[in-house]
Amino acid sequence: MRASEIVEEFPVVAEESGALEAARLLAANRLPGLVVTGADNRPSAILPASQVVRFLVPRYIQDDPSLAGVLSESMADTAAAKLRDKTVRALLPEDRAELPVVEPDDTIVEVAAVMARLRCPLVAVATKDHIQGVITASRLLELALREQS
Repeated sequence: MRASEIVEEFPVVAEESGALEAARLLAANRLPGLVVTGADNRPSAILPASQVVRFLVPRYIQDDPSLAGVLSESMADTAAAKLRDKTVRALLPEDRAELPVVEPDDTIVEVAAVMARLRCPLVAVATKDHIQGVITASRLLELALREQS
């Protein structure tokens, strides 16, 4: 089975898109992440939903989760304000070493290998000129488990 056979349509956002709109897109559609494109409309990053959550949680609470229980302000109260004037680029992890993109003719095992190595919940399927869509970890698992039945 090839990537082009299991690809799904998926929302794409530009690096300069609003962070709040991207977060709302993730939440409303319960997506594991979004494909992010650069100025050339080619994939430049994958923005996992977990990265948006990480952006919302103050660093000192990430370092010491026991402090979360003593805060009186809920994250929901500050999330929109924190994201409002930011772009998607501001949400992206700084250590983006490798882009999770596969070719349409890559096998399901090659797709799984990229996803596992990069610990990414989705990979973009793209040619030099065009994003065909994505393959999510849940779709990959569905196919892998169905093949075993």
